[in-house]
Amino acid sequence: MRIAVLTAFPPSKVTLNEYGYHLVKNFVKKEEIDEVILLCDKTEQPKQLDFYKSEKVTVRECWSFNHYFNLFHVIKQVLKEKPEMILFNLQFVKFGDKKIPAALGLLLPLLLRILGFKTMVLMHNILEQVDLEQAGFSKNRMVQKIYNFIGTTLTSCLLKAHRVSVTINKYVAILNNKYKVKNVVLIPHGSFETLKEPNFKLAEGPKKIMTFGKFGTYKKVELLIEAVEAARKTCHDTIELVIAGTDSPNTPGYLETIKKKYAHVKGLIFTGYVPEDEVEKIFSESAMVVFPYTSTTGSSGVLHQAGSYGKAVVMPNLGDLALLVEEEGYKGAFFDPTSVSSLANAISNLLVDDVYRISIAKANYKAAKALSMECITDMFLKEFYQIKAEVAIEKHRLAEYI
Repeated sequence: MRIAVLTAFPPSKVTLNEYGYHLVKNFVKKEEIDEVILLCDKTEQPKQLDFYKSEKVTVRECWSFNHYFNLFHVIKQVLKEKPEMILFNLQFVKFGDKKIPAALGLLLPLLLRILGFKTMVLMHNILEQVDLEQAGFSKNRMVQKIYNFIGTTLTSCLLKAHRVSVTINKYVAILNNKYKVKNVVLIPHGSFETLKEPNFKLAEGPKKIMTFGKFGTYKKVELLIEAVEAARKTCHDTIELVIAGTDSPNTPGYLETIKKKYAHVKGLIFTGYVPEDEVEKIFSESAMVVFPYTSTTGSSGVLHQAGSYGKAVVMPNLGDLALLVEEEGYKGAFFDPTSVSSLANAISNLLVDDVYRISIAKANYKAAKALSMECITDMFLKEFYQIKAEVAIEKHRLAEYI
């Protein structure tokens, strides 16, 4: 089978590039896959194809973030390559943080199906579960209603693909019930790298509290910085706080403002963007991973990464994080997302109690190991074959009717 995967891809900094990397990395390992056509965004540096059987990947850089003509460039490339199956690795701001290019890009699965291609969409979030105010879109109720109308329309278009997969079981019921469709399936997020039994003991030296992501909307670090300051008063260990990642597209300049505001705080480290080949190091060196979220917008890739590297996590018991804990077996030390003392206590408890920390770390590793990306790509392959069979039956019925 020759498949195409439309995704951002390292060294890109566009959302979901890491997921795209691991998806392609595991697809090429499959004997059933002869070629992966990578329909990716344009970058100055060459794509990071540092994995086994990368020669099976054909790179086609055919779109750019916030470009108004992505639709035409991608369709032109697909018509040229003629893949047997197209998988779209998407969320609502995949193609841009400007409204028009973002919306136009999301029409691709529908248009390519109309042109005769077999299409499958992986949706990492759904608008019905996004708090637009928390996510930084708008506080105005009328504007939110407009966003919801546009989002509902775009979701209807995405659901015209042969198959749509979501990462949380609740999303399947929401989409099937609201849009009256039957083509939505659950394929969990999966874990990028599952290491052979990581070392759960902490290294000598400062204990590194790490948070990872795009910050400024519902991911804010003020509470975390103040909680770490409070935890230092109760713990005898030297603590460092590592803020790994960049600003959210909706809040440019946020982290620079935080740097200035907390310049007096010792042991505060801002890494900026973390390249794919440095991700393992930054997780492995961490004592724990903290999620300073006030809301959620989908399955958490960072939680799955933390599990892969055998890390305990500190997180609010809300939204999709709570669902992942319930559905996939992850565990964490929970805190009230409005309370500095609650977060400080959760951090301190993990630092002073190794048995407690290791029990959570091992549970997360077990959960990650059960849903490796190898398993996830097998689930996609199963759907690909079912789509091919369904299309073949439809063609046969049409031929008989004619």
